Amino acid sequence: MPMPPPRPSTEQRDRMLEHEVAQVLRALRAEGPQSSDDLSTLVGARFWEPGRFERAVLDGITSGRIIQLNDGRYSTV
Repeated sequence: MPMPPPRPSTEQRDRMLEHEVAQVLRALRAEGPQSSDDLSTLVGARFWEPGRFERAVLDGITSGRIIQLNDGRYSTV
């Protein structure tokens, strides 16, 4: 039985997260404020691993690059 592929290292996952945050930021800059559902569609998050989209948005918020507007949509700072 073949060995499963190795799990990504923490460093690789951090780079993946930064790439995903960058995708979210590009979409917001290009299209303006978006609801979570619309933003998810714009970045193709349905093809991402489960939870990755939410983690990318949260990282963008905690790092001060993304804000959530009063109406619930997300925007860049």
